Amino acid sequence: QAQLVESGGGSVQTGGSLRLSCAVSGRTSSRLHMGWFRQAPGKEREFVAAISSGALNTNYENSVKGRFTISRDNAKNTVYLQMNSLTPEDTAVYYCAADLNWRDIATLRLVDFWGQGTQVTVSS
Repeated sequence: QAQLVESGGGSVQTGGSLRLSCAVSGRTSSRLHMGWFRQAPGKEREFVAAISSGALNTNYENSVKGRFTISRDNAKNTVYLQMNSLTPEDTAVYYCAADLNWRDIATLRLVDFWGQGTQVTVSS
C-alpha cells in the first residue's frame, strides 16, 4: 500500500510558475514509479509526467514538454512537478500517481495509487 498527499496548488497568472509536491508513504514507496495526471472540468483525467523509481527515466505529455519538470527526492519520499510558463489550458486538478510497474504509470486505468488532488488555476 502507498499513501500520496499532494500540496502546492494555487492560482497564478499566465506565464507564472508553481511547484507541486507529493509526499509518499508506505512500505513500497522506494520502489514506486511516480507520475502526475490532471483533470480539467468536463474532461477525462490525463497523463502529464512520470519518473521512474530511481529517477533514471522520465516521460512527459507533449503539451508540457519544455515547461514542466518532474523530479523526486527519495530521501524525503517526495515527488515534485515544477510547472513554468503556465497558461489557462493548464488549469486543472493535479493528481499524484504511483505504480510498481513503469509501463503502467502513464495509463489512467492501470495506475495503482492516487492522491486526493490539488487545484491549479491559471488566469489570463
